[in-house]
Amino acid sequence: MFFSQLGYYSLIFGLIFSFLLIFVSYKDLKIINHSINSKIISFVFFQLFFVFLSFICLIISFINSDFSNVTVYNNSHTTKPLFYKISGSWGNHEGSLLLCLLVLTLFIFIFLITSKKEPKKFRIITLLFQQIIIIGFFLFLLITSNPFSYLFPIPKEGLGLNPILQDPILAIHPPILYLGYIGSSIIFSSSLAAITQNYVNNKWAKNLKSWTVISWFFLTIGIMLGSIWAYYELGWGGFWFWDPVENISLMPWLCLIALIHSVIVLEKRSQLASWTLILCISSFTLSMSGTFLVRSGILNSVHTFANDPKRGIFILIFLFILILISIFIFFIFYKPITKDQKNFLYSRETSILINNWFMMYFLSVILIGTVYPIFLEVIADEKISVGPPFYNKLLIPFLIPFLILMAIGPNIKWIQDDIKLFNLRLIFLFLISVLISYFVLIIIGLNGLFTTFLIGVALYLLVTTISDFFIKKKINLSQKISHFGFSLLILSIILNGIFSSEISTNIKVGEKYKFKHGIIYFEEVKNFKKQNYISVVTTFRIKEDNKKEIFLKPELRIFNQPENITSEADIKINFFSDKFLVVNLVKGNEYYNIKYQTKPFMIWIWLSTIILASGGLINFFQRKLNEK
Repeated sequence: MFFSQLGYYSLIFGLIFSFLLIFVSYKDLKIINHSINSKIISFVFFQLFFVFLSFICLIISFINSDFSNVTVYNNSHTTKPLFYKISGSWGNHEGSLLLCLLVLTLFIFIFLITSKKEPKKFRIITLLFQQIIIIGFFLFLLITSNPFSYLFPIPKEGLGLNPILQDPILAIHPPILYLGYIGSSIIFSSSLAAITQNYVNNKWAKNLKSWTVISWFFLTIGIMLGSIWAYYELGWGGFWFWDPVENISLMPWLCLIALIHSVIVLEKRSQLASWTLILCISSFTLSMSGTFLVRSGILNSVHTFANDPKRGIFILIFLFILILISIFIFFIFYKPITKDQKNFLYSRETSILINNWFMMYFLSVILIGTVYPIFLEVIADEKISVGPPFYNKLLIPFLIPFLILMAIGPNIKWIQDDIKLFNLRLIFLFLISVLISYFVLIIIGLNGLFTTFLIGVALYLLVTTISDFFIKKKINLSQKISHFGFSLLILSIILNGIFSSEISTNIKVGEKYKFKHGIIYFEEVKNFKKQNYISVVTTFRIKEDNKKEIFLKPELRIFNQPENITSEADIKINFFSDKFLVVNLVKGNEYYNIKYQTKPFMIWIWLSTIILASGGLINFFQRKLNEK
């Protein structure tokens, strides 16, 4: 109880420092000098300290199983392992918002101590805009989502954490994802400050790129971890299912990719300034919109935290205020700097702009597919779900021109390049890639002109990104690594989607099931008592044509608090494909439902994502080293 009270009052003190910061910062704006008031740095530090103290108090309350705290009572239990008690502190609505607030205060503190070379007014106004966001989160926590609410009489046991959230990867997935989401807040605040100070230039773009890259890096890793968790924990047997909350994380990711590329143009050529500002505002707006959709109860997903209309209305009003402020500042204060520069159709700038158009198209399709069912339900009281067929039909056809452009674009020069209609190297690589794709499909027994070109173009992009490493070896290394990772990711996804196979059936212990290329034997079932659940381990022997016999042991976990049954897939991973088996109990009889899948190139999807993200991380550290 003591730590809950300490955590609550720490939040109040943190909010007080927000108002003090606004007052002191406003006064300091009127003082003409080159450095900001030392009190501002001190107040930001104390604000960070009190939010951090509050977060630590919540963690201690979970560790101590303090069920006088409503958040602990709703999301913990005495038999839960210590690791999941700690991760349970942010595996809920209130705790995750407190973690977001911690990241917000941490990022503005880092911004202030790393931007000493920036103009004073720009730094202070960035702080003021960031404090508006921070105050919004403070009020949201204290008014509608208090993580330290008191419960009396104090129960002896809690309700427990959702069993599917009791997983090591999911324990670290939210904090990393929030670093990506909340990182866009500095991008947002910085862009509004730059507009008001007429500071939208290549120097601002250079510093902005560091924040954009690091936010994109954490968002990439966070999405990857969530995808891995869904693959083996939910029993879906895939890496992406166009779940609404998955889409919500993908939209700011696409927007940040477009922003990274447009910032490069602004830094190198002082162009696309207006477009860059729009992307800055959009990135944070999409992150906040995702917060609204997830926490308002509007979306129906395994990922959603809350179902409280009051919370939804609060976030909606807060989001509306932020969007209104940003639109007002953009149209009233922004004065585009016009320079007498010639623009050429065949140039690096144009290829980046077209790349941005593709990203905005992909983003728009995902946005429509995510929010359309919501509007349809409100307007016509009809419930529909938008799944993979919708996205595949609208996204895949545009992949071919997008991948071709991505293969050619990085090799085009800035300002203007010679149009080489007959670049023998590129044409030769393209023809070879398409022919390889054609022969591979013929050997496997598949055909189709579109499939041939889709695989061929993806392979073409991979080959060109590899060949780029041997051209100007030490220039743009981070860019080459990221492009290679992206090309490998796209090719792995395409091959995985085309060549995956699935078998689903009901079977009893001792039975066997024959399928086209082999037999599945259901060998045995064993029960094991664990700390907070009973483990039901099933054993299957699978014999496929001309392949080594394998054993898979998928598991059912029967949790006692809360009472729930989860399925744990067993996956045999090798270099080229995964063998995936998940089992579910059919109620009322002895049968088990099994889903056996062959998933090609799954490991390459994860590896390529790591390569993609590592390119951004290398770019970030290269910039920091060059600044010294």
